[in-house]
Amino acid sequence: MQPVREDGAQSAGQAEGGPQDAERGSHGEGRAPYENGRAYRVGSGALDLAVRTRRPDAPGGERRVRWVLRWLPAALIVVGAVFFWFTPEGLRSSPIFETTPLVAAALLTLRGTVVVAVAALVVDVTLEILNGTATGPDALTQMVSQVVLGALAIGINLLIQRNYRRLASARHVAVAAQRAVLPNPPDGFGTLRVAARYQAADADARIGGDLYAVQEGPYGVRCIVGDVRGKGLEAVESVAVVIGAFREAAEEEAGLEGVARRLERALQRQETGRSGLDRVEGFTTAVLAEVDREGGALRLLNRGHPAPLLLGSDGAARTLHPHEHALPLGMGDLGTWPDELMEVAFPPGAALVLFTDGVTEARNKAGVFYDPLTRLDGRLFDGPHELLDTLLDDVTRHTGGRVADDMALFALARSRTPFGEPPDSPSAIHTP
Repeated sequence: MQPVREDGAQSAGQAEGGPQDAERGSHGEGRAPYENGRAYRVGSGALDLAVRTRRPDAPGGERRVRWVLRWLPAALIVVGAVFFWFTPEGLRSSPIFETTPLVAAALLTLRGTVVVAVAALVVDVTLEILNGTATGPDALTQMVSQVVLGALAIGINLLIQRNYRRLASARHVAVAAQRAVLPNPPDGFGTLRVAARYQAADADARIGGDLYAVQEGPYGVRCIVGDVRGKGLEAVESVAVVIGAFREAAEEEAGLEGVARRLERALQRQETGRSGLDRVEGFTTAVLAEVDREGGALRLLNRGHPAPLLLGSDGAARTLHPHEHALPLGMGDLGTWPDELMEVAFPPGAALVLFTDGVTEARNKAGVFYDPLTRLDGRLFDGPHELLDTLLDDVTRHTGGRVADDMALFALARSRTPFGEPPDSPSAIHTP
């Protein structure tokens, strides 16, 4: 286990979305949350090999599949040659040789498709010559068919490559849009450490209806985690509205109640320009959090969102449920009442974990919902990045990689030393 670091420094590849992001520390040794009744620390090392091979998105598994697909056309040519040479005269391997270029068109590059088409034709002609049947009508017909199908395979590959380039361009645009709407948060404010993760249900769009944002202002550090009705690119407009209104209100409003009212008005203005179901059912669930500059108090305001978790320096976790559930943002026309403001202590070593319902509603094959409270209770982490990596990987294993909804995760962790300053004692704090 690595020593606890008070300065919030992370390992290489800390920046979200970087090449090492998937490798960043998660599960330590993959043990149960308690060992002999005591909490254990989750380090920042690479994922355990056994965990990696079980994950649906394991890089090693992807490499093996790609290797098999890359050599599949060559294997078909070998099978066709063996079949031709060791079977009776009446049985021919022409279907294998003719379909091999079509298989290559779907799996290989243009150069690879051309090589496979030529190789299949050369092998077939060579076998016919060695067999003494190269001038027969059946052999000539087969060679002509191979030339035609090889040319067709090259044309198909050109279309596939063009569509792939278009898809890659669309994905780059989606990633740029997500970076613009949901930029990476700063690593820290004063004694606060910050981390965020996002996983969209629409893997091709890579952006959805969940949101997070953090803003430092005259009243402390404020953050929001929310979930817009709907998902995918259709929800991006509402996400941009909520985040823009939050950043402005977080700077100007003295209390979280005022911030919630500003967000409510912004969503109502947006709905006036909509029609149909979106006009009457557009809403956003959200949790607003505020940490004062002194660092001793944490204030929360919940608008119909899954309750966040508070982790103590000893690993104990508890859910911060509101006493009364409120309507989501954007549904103020159905009724108004004072917002409930919850205030709890936020001492050094504590961490606040906020997430969307993509986490709490994630199910396994048996239909059992994921429970972040029981999965995180009793566990210690080197920092907020390791905490969210652990949580996101654990949800992925729980569901078997079947993501049904967007997931946004956000964590605030309190240290004793301001961000960027060297700690007096590296082991003085257990930052969850």
